[in-house]
Amino acid sequence: MRKEDVKKGSIYELDGVVPLKEALPLGIQHVLAMFLGNISPLLIIAGMLGLSPDLKSALIQNAMFIAGAVTLVQLYPVWKVGAKLPIVMGTSSGFIGTAKAMGTLYGYGALMGASLIGGLFEMVLGFFIKPLRKLFPPVVTSLVIISIGLSLLPVGINYFGGGSGAADFGDPKHLLVGTFVILVIIIAKQIKGFVNNASILIGIIAGYILAIVLGMVDFTQVQTASWIALPTFMPVKMEFNLEAIIAMGIMFIATTVETVGDVSGITNGGLNREATSEELQGGVLADGLGSVVASLFGVLPNTSFSQNVGLVSVTKVVNRFTIMTGAIFLILCGFCPKLSALFAVMPQSVLGGAAVIMFASILVSGIQSLMRVEFNERNTLIIALAIGLGIGIGQVPTVLAQLPSWVGNIFAQNGIIMTFVIATVLNLILPGKKD
Repeated sequence: MRKEDVKKGSIYELDGVVPLKEALPLGIQHVLAMFLGNISPLLIIAGMLGLSPDLKSALIQNAMFIAGAVTLVQLYPVWKVGAKLPIVMGTSSGFIGTAKAMGTLYGYGALMGASLIGGLFEMVLGFFIKPLRKLFPPVVTSLVIISIGLSLLPVGINYFGGGSGAADFGDPKHLLVGTFVILVIIIAKQIKGFVNNASILIGIIAGYILAIVLGMVDFTQVQTASWIALPTFMPVKMEFNLEAIIAMGIMFIATTVETVGDVSGITNGGLNREATSEELQGGVLADGLGSVVASLFGVLPNTSFSQNVGLVSVTKVVNRFTIMTGAIFLILCGFCPKLSALFAVMPQSVLGGAAVIMFASILVSGIQSLMRVEFNERNTLIIALAIGLGIGIGQVPTVLAQLPSWVGNIFAQNGIIMTFVIATVLNLILPGKKD
């Protein structure tokens, strides 16, 4: 392709090439937003199942590589696989509960076998998204976006306090760092141009420096990590257990719903429009394919990251080339364990300050989308019950404790699925004008 044939673009336009000096920092900003979330599920499950340190390091390295590679597919689709939207992929935390239960019973190999089958199942679901589009009218997708934002807020606050389960959770140092990050972002947002667009990145870097000054960072893991290493293919032997496959398969239905919400959140928050059937289908197909490939590298299922939906809503940066630079950076992290370790040792409170803003922005994006819906008696009832029961049960999951465990694993994880189910059923059965 000749240089003059390359279309120059804006960071606020989906297509076109942005100067690298402008694109790269904004792409890395997306990586920082999801980095801890990408490796946290693996750290939790590896610790729970007692995996060796060497295997744990290999899995973290693989997680970076897979996230970057599948993000490229979302940005630049292969056939029908990929939404052609600024969607960032990563290791899903939604599977932690099921992975803990099935991994304890049947081992990590069974989780990978179930993830492989589940990913193929999600791809099948993806082909039916178009005929099932009537299940995703604006009133439903708006409520799913709102539920994603509400369910992520406690995650952001946990980051803000130093990380859920941390021995020093709530330490004044963590609160200081998180607050400092927020203040830096607020100041940066008042400055027009690049500083405004890169406000999240600037806040995180400033917070990381403050954490180092306060003696909160241990660089031992960075010093011992090697500079170059290839991702490990099939680091664990796959096993296929029917109960694990069924349990994980149910969760893949749940993550399909969340992906529909993420795709809708991207188009609503970044492009000010509803998602097309092709975008929803491509996003779900890429989710499924990403999980299949992830299982071959020993990584838990890969899905769209809601953190980055929030980042798009804050910055309005939707340019695919810009996000691609972040995806390539992720892939490079997969070949450089030392670089991965540099991000891995970053205190969670550094990300916490930015996360609170990003996650709340998803909620705002959902509210803005909901404002396009007619607030008649029928829709008001749908909204009230979906949020009341969906989010309510997500906040008090013990209300389902007496039911079979699979019910809680699906509906009480974060309220997103319950919100979707209630909104969808009511939209189909209640009399009156449908969206």
